[in-house]
Amino acid sequence: MSPLRLALFQAHSPASDVQAGLAALRPALRAAGAFGAAALIAPESWLPGYNSDKIAELALPRNGAWQSELAQMCKDAATGLVVGYAERDGDRVYNAALALDATGEEIAHYRKIQLFGPREASLYTAGDAYEIFDFCGQKAALLICYDIEFAPHVAALAQAGVTLILVPTANMHPFTHVMTATVPAMAANHGVSIVYANYCGHEGNLHYAGGSLIVGPHGEVLAQAGEAPALLIADLPNRDLARLSTQLHDFRAVQPR
Repeated sequence: MSPLRLALFQAHSPASDVQAGLAALRPALRAAGAFGAAALIAPESWLPGYNSDKIAELALPRNGAWQSELAQMCKDAATGLVVGYAERDGDRVYNAALALDATGEEIAHYRKIQLFGPREASLYTAGDAYEIFDFCGQKAALLICYDIEFAPHVAALAQAGVTLILVPTANMHPFTHVMTATVPAMAANHGVSIVYANYCGHEGNLHYAGGSLIVGPHGEVLAQAGEAPALLIADLPNRDLARLSTQLHDFRAVQPR
């Protein structure tokens, strides 16, 4: 199987300006498409910005005009997109992620399960299901930020046959261990590739940690950003069965004494 080429977008937050957020994705998608990437992965709650104080006001309905605009961008660039957004569904708001293919068709939609801290708990309703879908010959799943730090979620996806996890995130200082240790370890321990797309810079009282990365199924870091805006592109290697972790098969449950 040919390696899958993916792109990752690390940038400053649109900071409550949805139109600016949409506009910023257009050149990033074009660049990703020009390099032959199958999809571009953007940060968590990119629309309207993770630390916006207007999340409830600016939350977007699924299948709205904004999604049609993104679909056209994907068609123009001939590449897919995964992007986080604040989703309005009646009286509820979800921290959601949308996946579109290179024709602009929706192929996956996910709501964050593990809400982080009191602010997210006050803004969002937690999701209650995984989203698994076929993507360019791989079984893929979406997680959002804090979700990827929970080994049981990654293990459950791997057990279901997932080989690729796409993760919009909004990780801030001082939690740099997530990029340097947690994400590569999750990939290696469960035999999955992970694309982890973060913000950089400041938004309100948050200093984002950058460090976005693309990790292969053996824990190898294929590309990683610093703390400045970046567009990363990497080819995911085919999984080497001889190198894959056998934890799911070998695990023995014991009771503490």
